[in-house]
Amino acid sequence: MLKKTKMTFLGHPKPLFSLSMTELWERFSFYGIRALLILFMVEIIDKGGMGFDKTTASAIVGIFGGSLYLATLPGGYLADNCLGQKNATLIGAILIAIGHLCIALSIFLNFMFFIGLVFIVFGTGLFKPCASIMVGLLYDKNDSRRDSGFTIFYMGINLGALLAPFICGLAQKEYGWHIGFGIGGIGMLISLLIFYFKTIKDFKEYTKYADIDKTWEKPLHVKKGIGMYVSIAIMLIVGFISLCILGIIKLNAPLIAKNMVVIIGSGSLLYFAYLFFFAGLNKAERKNLLVFSVLFIASVFFWSTFEQQPTSFNLFAKDYTDRIIFGWEIPIAWFQSINAFFIIIFAPIISAFWIFLAKINKECGSIVKFALGLVFASLSFLVMMLASFIILENGGKVSPLWLVVSYLFLTFGELSLSPVGLSLMTQIAPKVIRGQVMGLWFVALSLGNVVAGLIGGGVQADNLQSLPTLFGQSVLLLFCMALFLFAIKKSLNKMLTDK
Repeated sequence: MLKKTKMTFLGHPKPLFSLSMTELWERFSFYGIRALLILFMVEIIDKGGMGFDKTTASAIVGIFGGSLYLATLPGGYLADNCLGQKNATLIGAILIAIGHLCIALSIFLNFMFFIGLVFIVFGTGLFKPCASIMVGLLYDKNDSRRDSGFTIFYMGINLGALLAPFICGLAQKEYGWHIGFGIGGIGMLISLLIFYFKTIKDFKEYTKYADIDKTWEKPLHVKKGIGMYVSIAIMLIVGFISLCILGIIKLNAPLIAKNMVVIIGSGSLLYFAYLFFFAGLNKAERKNLLVFSVLFIASVFFWSTFEQQPTSFNLFAKDYTDRIIFGWEIPIAWFQSINAFFIIIFAPIISAFWIFLAKINKECGSIVKFALGLVFASLSFLVMMLASFIILENGGKVSPLWLVVSYLFLTFGELSLSPVGLSLMTQIAPKVIRGQVMGLWFVALSLGNVVAGLIGGGVQADNLQSLPTLFGQSVLLLFCMALFLFAIKKSLNKMLTDK
């Protein structure tokens, strides 16, 4: 009993702690880049920036975020069919670390900045779905601690998201852009070391006391020929990047972003059809996949608004927010920490609230939580719309409290939807395609990021009249999607319970 007690963390399986720390530092590295990216690209060249217009810069942020999560689909496939969750996570961490090194070297060669982003995209494609799956493998399907465990994991993510904008933003303000970006790379190195020396060890020890799905270490089936296809893909990507660097191929970021929306949306629909008809699923698994498809669409609506934080919210803080306090100007990047700050405060409260409802037989189902997430997000953008009207009527800039309140509602939405979504996906995903289904879940974030990038470019100092409409459209779409989920929740719940 003593040994088993040592294998717990806050009543949860011990590997949850080291996994959370691994994710914390990986997210520190990501949010360090995320908070600075659009600001760096729109800054004039004389001040160390890239001098892009806001529409192009916002589209690039959307493409980066979209590609980041889109890469989780082939990443999940490789984990399922070749690498296993452990090796995929480890290789992903190494690639992300290389990406940060390239960004640090961009002080000498500008194109290395974009090379670094490409490495981060590939690394995250392997790292992100597998880390979440490894959390899910620690729990039985009916374990009441599952949602709470994912919320704890989510707190680790958001501690990294809280620290990164503060530290990287202050470093950028005082010492320049590349120092701000470089500090994020240190976080990724810490993440890699924790996973290699601690997380893997914890999983190996925990398997002695619990019957964990062995796919955490190696895949159920290894498909032949994958190495050849991966090699061909790498050569094609390297060739394309080389042509771009040489100026032979010229890219238009907004046009690419628009085409990505069409391609990703169509591709997702076709992939759902493939899994439904040709993946060898039984009747119950097909019903689960139908539920997943509805939640996929709902999550695209949510993430297309939520992921406006690094674009429209960041630009709103830059152009329309009074950031002077006692004669000192708040770094713009610091506003990107507000969401994470609220999550750290409210995540344990909301987690305890879900558990309390379950104990008194008043449990709030996953579908309802999803719909509530959309409602809270719509309230967040309602606040931004009201702030925009005030700017139009009075001119000048508004108090930072408008952004703070908006972030508060957005946080409630995220806590209602995101950890529950991760938990539900690991629970209903068929075992033989678990990585691919989790990859599809992150494809919803991919679509959301690209759409958010297209929308975010509309927040411009010379286009003030468009702000209320920009934010008002988000309010309407989110609220309508929430009503739709409330209307069909009984049917969705029946599909999940039918065997």
